[in-house]
Amino acid sequence: MSTVLSSVYLGNIDYYTVLNQNEEVIIDEFEYFQKQTFRNRAVIHGANGALKLIVPLVKRGIRTPMKDIKIDNTQRWQHLHWRSIESAYRSSPYFEFFEDDFAPFYEKEYNFLVDLNEELQHKIMELLGIDVKIKKTEKFLPIEDDDLRVLMHPKKKPSSHYKEQEYMQVFSDRNGFLPNLSVLDLLFNEGSNAISFL
Repeated sequence: MSTVLSSVYLGNIDYYTVLNQNEEVIIDEFEYFQKQTFRNRAVIHGANGALKLIVPLVKRGIRTPMKDIKIDNTQRWQHLHWRSIESAYRSSPYFEFFEDDFAPFYEKEYNFLVDLNEELQHKIMELLGIDVKIKKTEKFLPIEDDDLRVLMHPKKKPSSHYKEQEYMQVFSDRNGFLPNLSVLDLLFNEGSNAISFL
């Protein structure tokens, strides 16, 4: 059976390692949205350490499927996220190479979280050279043992797919190495070599 993943915002290195190690992955857009997960948040390496980027959402019911989750565009989240990304990575070795690939995501307005996540995921896979077939569910898939939709959570350890390998980070001199951040951190710091870490 194919690996099942959640739709995530700027997924971490663990998430992209799973994508790189599979021929086919299923994204479950019918699972219920869960707060405080990677579905609408990413973590980057800022000047003061780990920095969370959280996409604000329109209020919803308790059991709302991911495919129906709307972004709250009354807040200036795109401006804030892009400024944070620029501030964190402007001096990284490869930011200028990828800046024009990511800037448009912070200018275009998205209504649904899954649309933003999907377009970012395709762009990141393209830049990394990840060739995996992505399918979307047509209904909720029951949770199984060792299900990555549950295991990939900010409050849990990375999955068994993730093998920590240090690389140079912009603020490592003051914060040390921060593992398993958004794959943006790896891409901006390692460029085309990023795929070797996955």
